[in-house]
Amino acid sequence: MPDIDDLDKPADEWCRHCIAGRGCSIYLDRPKLCRDFLCRWMLDDGLGDEWDPLKSHMMVYGQGRQITILADPDRTDLWRHEPYMSQLKNWATGAAPTGGYVIVFWRDEVVKI
Repeated sequence: MPDIDDLDKPADEWCRHCIAGRGCSIYLDRPKLCRDFLCRWMLDDGLGDEWDPLKSHMMVYGQGRQITILADPDRTDLWRHEPYMSQLKNWATGAAPTGGYVIVFWRDEVVKI
């Protein structure tokens, strides 16, 4: 989970507005920062339901040439298993010719694919 300064939310901690099993308690009035953010699963019609953050326990988004994966620290390295790892490798292979790369943040690990 990302660090969000505007919400005083440190990395790998739930936002104070998140209600377990229900979602964002301020969804209708959420800040512009939250309104503007769309993860790759919402933007890429080619990604299957397995990439839904509620199922994959990962948030995937682009930052310039970098594809960033924020993996749920409470899930034991789920991102290393299928169907995820092969897609991460495909993204890395596709990004490499233009200097791009895929990076996974999980707990204290930072892994370049």
